[in-house]
Amino acid sequence: MTRKKKIALHALALLLALPAVLAIVVGVVVSKLDMNRFKPRIDAEVSAALGRPFAIQGDLSVTWGRGAPADSGWRGLLPWPHVIAQDLTLGNAAWARTPIMASLKRVQFAISPLPLLVHRVVIRDLQLTDPSLDLQRLADGRANWDLTLPASAGAAGASSSWSVDIDKIGFDQGTVAFTDDTLKADVSLKINPLGKPIPFADIVGMQPDASQASVAAQPEAVAKSAQASDDLEADTALDQAEKAGKAYAQNASDYIFGWKAAGRYRGLPFKGEGKIGGMLALQNPKLPFPIQAKVEVGRTRASIVGTLIDPKNLGALNLRLSLSGASMADLFPLTGVALPDTPAYSTDGRLVANLRDKAGPVFSYRDFDGRVGQSDLHGTLRFTLRSPRPRLVGQVWSNQLRMVDLGPLIGIGAKDGDTPPPNAAAAAARAAAGKVLPAAAFRTDRWRDMDADVTFFGQRIQHSGRLPLSDLNTHVVLQDGKLTMDPLRFGIAGGTIAGAVRLDGSRTPMLGRLRVSAQALQLKQLFPDMHAPQAQGMLGQLRGNAILSGKGNSVAALLGDANGEVHALVNDGVVSRGLMELAGLNVGNYLMAKLFGDDDVKINCAAADLGMNKGIMKTRALMFDTENALVNVNGTANFRDETLNLTVSPESKGFRIFSLRSPLYVRGTFAKPDTGVEVGPLLARGAGLVALSVALTPAAGLLALIATPSSDAHAQSACAKLLTEARGPVRLPAKK
Repeated sequence: MTRKKKIALHALALLLALPAVLAIVVGVVVSKLDMNRFKPRIDAEVSAALGRPFAIQGDLSVTWGRGAPADSGWRGLLPWPHVIAQDLTLGNAAWARTPIMASLKRVQFAISPLPLLVHRVVIRDLQLTDPSLDLQRLADGRANWDLTLPASAGAAGASSSWSVDIDKIGFDQGTVAFTDDTLKADVSLKINPLGKPIPFADIVGMQPDASQASVAAQPEAVAKSAQASDDLEADTALDQAEKAGKAYAQNASDYIFGWKAAGRYRGLPFKGEGKIGGMLALQNPKLPFPIQAKVEVGRTRASIVGTLIDPKNLGALNLRLSLSGASMADLFPLTGVALPDTPAYSTDGRLVANLRDKAGPVFSYRDFDGRVGQSDLHGTLRFTLRSPRPRLVGQVWSNQLRMVDLGPLIGIGAKDGDTPPPNAAAAAARAAAGKVLPAAAFRTDRWRDMDADVTFFGQRIQHSGRLPLSDLNTHVVLQDGKLTMDPLRFGIAGGTIAGAVRLDGSRTPMLGRLRVSAQALQLKQLFPDMHAPQAQGMLGQLRGNAILSGKGNSVAALLGDANGEVHALVNDGVVSRGLMELAGLNVGNYLMAKLFGDDDVKINCAAADLGMNKGIMKTRALMFDTENALVNVNGTANFRDETLNLTVSPESKGFRIFSLRSPLYVRGTFAKPDTGVEVGPLLARGAGLVALSVALTPAAGLLALIATPSSDAHAQSACAKLLTEARGPVRLPAKK
């Protein structure tokens, strides 16, 4: 090696050693200084930068020692400045409830000296002792965590070339007080180190995953509906978020801290506990941040476990979510999702969220399984926080749905032995007042807070132990406060009931419209408890339709204002006192005894043409053609005050013996009807036929029912004959 090269190498070595020597010299000098002399300057600089009063009220010291163990080679020989500060405080906003926003009993950290030469502040380990934070937001939106930085500080920060790199943050115990007038929240939170990190897989492995079973069990009708979704772009984004979440979960960081909270949220009692990852994991967009929580808010309980992706920028969520509570309606103040009143419920599914969707944050509750009362529910729902209103879209199905669990939707209480619904007290009070129509008000104010498009399929609906329904299918759309259920279709007694319901909740009072038809309901199946001899002659069917409209915010109010008409036909029936008892019809039992004694009576045809005006239903035609007599019913049923005023007039056929020649009456209320024999002259012979002829004059709806093509030619013949006697020949459609 030449002399010149040796001189160059020594010069280079001296140049490289100069920073180390300088650091040692500075360290020796600084260690001799009283750093407390610099506190006023530091306090002033930080206060000016943050726009809030900052103070180091305790001791400030700097010592020099060895750097981080991770530094090897000659870098490990460099001394690092170790800073310790006691009792640090940051002042609050002038309007806040307390003068201090944040405080630290002690902060300790070491700074790597060499990166300072390139404007980088590298801190390997930042240790905080007893951190405390007081967060507050007012009803007008002002929040004390919004720091108003001076213009000079903001400009300097924007052009600053300095960067900060912190490898590790730890603390012994932290407390957070949070009050928010907009959320009606007042919560105290305590955070503690777990002592030993818990692997993410250890917690996630405790959670059941029934999603695959749910997908496999979904009905074909629901699967087709899901394939026809018009929100494919949102679904694709959520699919990608879920796949990314599952992939990231394999690399999720450990749980480092545990937390407990208590207080009030949305004005309801709140408590919860859980685990979270380390603080620095929040800064890494590629490292899933693990979260786990169990909370109770009022009557609602929730449990989550999973990851937050890109937590610093609120990228996405991939969680297992379990919910339970006394009523799904309780979720509205917590989530903004308007759901109906229900019995106690529980659900378990996967919550996937894309928090940066261009239309607004999208939350998808996927492949959930649950129970409402004693009914099962399954499906997938997607909720988008978009403008001007959030939107709920999805498919829900049930294998076994009890009608009593749907009762609270329209204000119907539970029967004996059933779990009382949320409106049970109001329903009991109304029953005590002699009212039977559901009077619970629809929550139309919530309808205007969100839109919805949900399909529902119920495989089996248990109305009672004797009369199951099947294949319930409806499409629920909520738009601009207007609720529609179209179609609304289900099977019953071998036939079908189909129609549509439209409720305009954007108006006050609400406007409601109902269109429904019943086709081919088999009489045998309507009364399955009848013994074989009793059902021997019940070969016919029930058909009918109804169109009603009215105004009101409850079922009782809507019916009390309703206009429209109802038509029905029954052929080849058998009526007996025993049948009335099976049906629970005490009035029918009385009428049967008076009209026909204890004998079973065969009905050739029963026809009803009822008109409704302002809540008063009037019989335009209501008659029964039996073997022995024609029975005509005239009068009204008042749905405003729930009263009855009906007259039942029998007319014997020919010379057949028929004991009762005076009319009967049915009066009283829907809850307690009163029956008896009319006091007055005996009916003139043939008066019933005359009344029947007059009553049938406007019965065009009945003619339409008779003209409906049917495989039961005898049924058409029997009812056509009844109308023929009163109106003349009736032309039936030609058989195809």
